Amino acid sequence: MSYVDGFVAPVATADKETYRAHAAEMAEIFKGEGALAVTECWGDQVPEGEVTSFPLAVKLQPEETVVFSWIVWPSRDARDPAWERLSDHPKMVPSEMPFDGKRMIYGGFEAILEA
Repeated sequence: MSYVDGFVAPVATADKETYRAHAAEMAEIFKGEGALAVTECWGDQVPEGEVTSFPLAVKLQPEETVVFSWIVWPSRDARDPAWERLSDHPKMVPSEMPFDGKRMIYGGFEAILEA
C-alpha cells in the first residue's frame, strides 16, 4: 500500500495565489522524486473548535487560512530516500516558503485502507 505525508499549515489569506504557485512548483519537484500525487486544499469550511481543531492546531491568525495537503508515495521505501534528496533541494529552504513553517503540522502515514 501507499505511504502518505500529510500537512496542515496557516497561510496568509492574501497570499493564496503565491502559495498555489509555490505548491504547484513543489508538486513537480515531489513528482520528479517519485511521488504519485500531490494535493493542496485551501480551507473553505474549517470550524474553530473549543478543544481542538485545525485553526487551533496551527494557531491561526485572523488574516490567515488553513491549508491541508498531502503527498502520496508508492511506499515508505520510496518516500524516505526521496526526502533525503529533497532536504538538499534549494526550494526547500525555509525562507522560500510562503507560510509559517513553525506552525505547520506534518507527519508520515502508512495507508491501511485504499478504496
